Amino acid sequence: MNKKSAWYFSPKEKKDLLISWVVLSLAFTLVLLRVRLIGDLLNSGKPLPLELAVLIAFVAVGTGFVFHELAHRQAARHFGFHSEYRAWYQMLGLAVVFAAVTGWIIAAPGATYFFGQNVTRKQNGIISLAGPAINLILGFLFLTLGFLIIGSFVGNILIAASMINFFFAFFNLLPILMLDGSKVVAWNPLVWIVSIAIAGIMSFMPELFIALISFAF
Repeated sequence: MNKKSAWYFSPKEKKDLLISWVVLSLAFTLVLLRVRLIGDLLNSGKPLPLELAVLIAFVAVGTGFVFHELAHRQAARHFGFHSEYRAWYQMLGLAVVFAAVTGWIIAAPGATYFFGQNVTRKQNGIISLAGPAINLILGFLFLTLGFLIIGSFVGNILIAASMINFFFAFFNLLPILMLDGSKVVAWNPLVWIVSIAIAGIMSFMPELFIALISFAF
């Protein structure tokens, strides 16, 4: 696969990525308007304003979800496999309904498929790890930048987006069903343990990293 084709997006893939981004962002907006954790962190316990919730949702989903799927896609193409993202429209609709009714996100918006012969366990593991890995990288980047301008409108968006990216990584690394974690475990259990430990700590105890940033600056 040459460099030009490695970054080729079919019209169907572009459409599915765009629709998934918009619909999943809507579902996240509904959750952010009700969730207390981010409201407590960014807005002194008050409900998030609608415009802030929308911006956080679109930035978080645009990075946490879209970049996650593109990381899978490009890792697969790196090994020479054909790979494209496909949306699951019924599941996207259910995600919005579930978010509106319960205030929680339970979503399977789609998947990045790849096709190739003689796929090794290592290749499958690396392709699966690529998605959560980009979430961790973005999470640390956004949290650090957000901390530097903490209290500002942009800083609030970055900090919230970092938390959502960390959660994306943790959830996808769970070793169940068709999630990425089961394939990473099958390839290299140690890599999986380290990855999910980092994602878990940053999802549920981000204050540890914030303390390190505070000490550094």
